[in-house]
Amino acid sequence: MIDPEQLMRLAIDEARRALEHDEVPIGSVIHHGPTDGIIGRGFNRRETNHDPTAHAEMIPIHQAATVLGHWRLLDCTIVVTLEPCPMCAGAIVNARIPRLIYGGADPKAGAVRTLYRICDDERLNHRVEITEGVLAGECAQLLQDFFKKQRALGKK
Repeated sequence: MIDPEQLMRLAIDEARRALEHDEVPIGSVIHHGPTDGIIGRGFNRRETNHDPTAHAEMIPIHQAATVLGHWRLLDCTIVVTLEPCPMCAGAIVNARIPRLIYGGADPKAGAVRTLYRICDDERLNHRVEITEGVLAGECAQLLQDFFKKQRALGKK
């Protein structure tokens, strides 16, 4: 498997792409172990798509399922710059993704460790191996800079 920091750098690249679209800079990639390749990538597109489900994790989950031709994303690792929300954590579990790597914790909506523990809840039929805090400072800085700029412009 690729080094978690290398994978996170790819997710951070996606988060930077979000900035080009005036989207909250959260990025995600999905790595497929057997092919040692990235089979999904995306960034937040809620504003662009006018879609509350267009989170950074959801886009590569859809792409990866298309690439693999199946909804079970076995042998995959999802990497995201911010701790997934309840919707995305649920999608990760439902897609049977075995591994999650994320950067910063999300005190407002984090559903992996902060507010909830959806990805390793023993009551669910699938649990995810979790690596948290990878390049957390860099991931957090992207978000802090974005919201500071938005506040200065009177937005968000």
